[in-house]
Amino acid sequence: MGRTNPTYRDSLRALESEWGPMRRALRREYQLDFDRLFDRGRTFADAAGHANPMDPERAFVLSLLLAHEVEIRRLRGELEEMEERISGSKSDGQVPDSRSMGRISGSTDEPDATSDGEPDATRDDEPDATREGPE
Repeated sequence: MGRTNPTYRDSLRALESEWGPMRRALRREYQLDFDRLFDRGRTFADAAGHANPMDPERAFVLSLLLAHEVEIRRLRGELEEMEERISGSKSDGQVPDSRSMGRISGSTDEPDATSDGEPDATRDDEPDATREGPE
């Protein structure tokens, strides 16, 4: 690989370039998410390259799924730790405050939720669901 066949990393760069017009059409806040997808795809480039896939796009999607699975496992671990701290505080008669709980990974990627758990419909930074494509 490398001289006769493109490497997985070369294929990934070509794929990212191919999807460049879509990235440019996204709002700036979503462009960063788009870039993170390709960063996550590169996380497992060594393993994907070792597999020497006939279709590098499938290896890219599998790499994304694996990266998301790793993130889910990490977040579940943090959630379990928080739940243990909360249940331990309740048994001690103490109520945890916001400083002792912290935030899960400091992520602000999630949409704001109302008290009923539904996304806040008043946000104007979300794309209009009725539009089918770029103008």
